Amino acid sequence: MCGIVGYIGLKQAQNVLLEGLEKLEYRGYDSAGVAIYNGTAIDVEKTKGRLADLAGHLDEKALVGQLGIGHTRWATHGKPSDENSHPHVDGEEQFAVVHNGIIENYIELKEELIAKGHTFTSQTDTEVIAKLLADLHDGNLISTVKKVVSRLRGAYALGIISNYEPDKLVAVRLASPLVVGIGNGENFIASDIPAILKHTRDVYILEDGEMAVLDEKGVELMTLEGTPVKRDVLRVTWDMETAEKGGYDHFMLKEIYEQPKAIRDTLAGRIKNDRVDLSQEIALTSEQAKQIRKIHFVACGTAYHAGMIGKTVLEQLTRIPVEIDVASEYRYRNPIIDEHTLVVVVSQSGETADTLAALREAKKHGARVVAITNVVGSSVSREADDVIVTWAGPEIAVASTKAYTSQLIAIYLLGMYMAQLLEAGVVSSFGGLLEELQSLPEKTEQILTGADKIATFAKSIVNHEHLFFLGRGMDYAVALEGSLKLKEISYIHSEAYAAGELKHGTLALIEEGIPVISLATQHAVFEKMVSNIQEVKARGAHVLGLASEGDTELVKSVDEVMYIPTIDDLFAPVLAVVPLQLLAYYACVERGYDVDKPRNLAKSVTVE
Repeated sequence: MCGIVGYIGLKQAQNVLLEGLEKLEYRGYDSAGVAIYNGTAIDVEKTKGRLADLAGHLDEKALVGQLGIGHTRWATHGKPSDENSHPHVDGEEQFAVVHNGIIENYIELKEELIAKGHTFTSQTDTEVIAKLLADLHDGNLISTVKKVVSRLRGAYALGIISNYEPDKLVAVRLASPLVVGIGNGENFIASDIPAILKHTRDVYILEDGEMAVLDEKGVELMTLEGTPVKRDVLRVTWDMETAEKGGYDHFMLKEIYEQPKAIRDTLAGRIKNDRVDLSQEIALTSEQAKQIRKIHFVACGTAYHAGMIGKTVLEQLTRIPVEIDVASEYRYRNPIIDEHTLVVVVSQSGETADTLAALREAKKHGARVVAITNVVGSSVSREADDVIVTWAGPEIAVASTKAYTSQLIAIYLLGMYMAQLLEAGVVSSFGGLLEELQSLPEKTEQILTGADKIATFAKSIVNHEHLFFLGRGMDYAVALEGSLKLKEISYIHSEAYAAGELKHGTLALIEEGIPVISLATQHAVFEKMVSNIQEVKARGAHVLGLASEGDTELVKSVDEVMYIPTIDDLFAPVLAVVPLQLLAYYACVERGYDVDKPRNLAKSVTVE
């Protein structure tokens, strides 16, 4: 997820672009850049680092001109660097482009363009767009853009300017957000409304497959086939703070609702012909995979809970023994690691100090390390042997939501890819499993439509100082994550237990009226879970059950029940965690605490 902004009008574009990028920096902050037409040519200034680094360069030498595009980057293809920063230009610098999204077929396009004599200076997917613009230019910017996007597969919001027609700014959207701002003698494009709210409150929201052509006098909307589009102007009435959150009250809620997109983006381009394809990310051969004797998951906090799911998933799919360790403990127990060990480190930021130390320990003993991270170019991604990037985009709230579900998706993909390399018998059933995996975005959306019921239940728990979660199998791992979310933002003391452990001491804590949240999405242990629920009910607990649609039994044993859409048990953890995230959010709101910045906590733990 990156941020783009564009301007055409009578003002100096540099100031407008920098102001807009400042409001979009939450969408990406590893590099930034601008391209501005100076009257005869396109000047580009871009740099690795935060927007302040770019602004520092422009303080020394301002770019002059009234047409320009800008970008703040969240790295996807290619590590954060000056070369990989946007905007990108063609070899003759006649076109400049900024891009938010992923071009899935960029490798084949790049090979085609290299064969024609084009040279590339970056590792990004976006540079192929600039080179295609030059390669397919027919003397008309609009028709050239149409030809270019017809060659692209993936998701994109584009801003394009050209020396050939410096009176135009062209924007295109497919599966990535883009708005057009309408001013007086000036017009704008941006990934989000806050970037242009200082200058105008009148906007068009582009829809998928649409193009906007802007000049100083107005905006023309059309489909990519050239059909004119008529649309009412949207008058924005939000204040700036609300606009930055996309109309949501808090970043955490916004990020919960962004999970369907984060799941889609993490799956994108990685499933082909009923098989998982991670060949661009994992260099492991089939022969090397068959030499692996054990797998270790190493992570902290929420990522550790994802690793717990990973243990079950990879053992089921690969039949290789899997261990799971808290990263801060890993080095100090002197783990048994050798060249036949695969270590999977999971870190949203890729900078978690304990996880990074564990990675180095594993490599010191000859293990192969696969990193699952949300940040291209992070320390973990640079030092691992292989990297699976989760495309969750920047996560602002301290309590992780979309990063966690994206980690689960990466783990499923890793497990299935490993099974293919091992030629495991389970691969024969992947057709059905992959259909289930690809249904997760839509089924997550279904859960989000029922958020009101969860908000109501949250009101019933906010006056309790203690609360318990129960689960078996993978439901236990989800219970741990739900409990962590609740305690870290609502400050309600919450604990999660493996339900089978109740008789070993936990029942002593159950008393009249205490809330117990019981997960029952794993069918193999469903009957045993119901028995455990009866045990806490008999001692006066108020039980909220979580089950799969179609289940008619759990409701007989609990006080209230929530349902997730029917899904294969293997993938139920992705859906089961969403109601628990919402429960934590609404409990925090009811108690009046700061949702996005809980006390004593930071987003990334970069010290041991």
